[in-house]
Amino acid sequence: MSEANGKSIVTLKSIAKTFYRGKEPIHVLENLDLDVPQGSFEALMGPSGSGKSTLLNIIAGLDRPTSGSVMVAGADLTKLSDGALAKWRSQNIGFVFQSFNLIPVLTAAQNVELPLLLTSLSSSDRKKRVATALRVVGLEDRMDHYPRQLSGGQEQRVAIARAIVNDPKIIVADEPTGDLDRKSADDVLTLMDKLNKELGKTIFMVTHDPAAAERAGVQRKLDKGAFQ
Repeated sequence: MSEANGKSIVTLKSIAKTFYRGKEPIHVLENLDLDVPQGSFEALMGPSGSGKSTLLNIIAGLDRPTSGSVMVAGADLTKLSDGALAKWRSQNIGFVFQSFNLIPVLTAAQNVELPLLLTSLSSSDRKKRVATALRVVGLEDRMDHYPRQLSGGQEQRVAIARAIVNDPKIIVADEPTGDLDRKSADDVLTLMDKLNKELGKTIFMVTHDPAAAERAGVQRKLDKGAFQ
């Protein structure tokens, strides 16, 4: 693992996030600091409404904090324009969600290829990358199958292949095992462990599942917008 180098890949300082319901402010995150070494596998736990997904979205550049500084993978996200942020995300972040978000009319390979269509890679280079990503998740033999022909666990592994096809530095996973039975969930967690230990990916996983959190190297608990 690359954790030993001690270099931070995520540094958040004094992060606050406030939403408004009408005129009433809802303080989701308050004065949050976070320092994460490269190659870390972190589980983020806490009750619903504690700010876990908001924090994940700020780290991934999907949302901006109300105040504070966000340094991720060498970039100050608060200073990037929306266009620059979208480009940064496509190069640095892989997303895995609870609902697999696969497109039903596309094959596994075509679903995995989607993020690459935004790059300047040639068709043959894209196909090579797709084959590699599907091999990593153990689904090389399913590349021409449609989502309806796959089990839930296989669909989530296709979604993980899509998340890693761009070779991102960080994988953010929001309840990745939430819709899976225990066996499929364990398979997905074993795969994430492999991505972390063998490929050196930094992983942030929001989960309600203590068994999933156990697989992470670091467990953080968030409540009322602050770490406990």
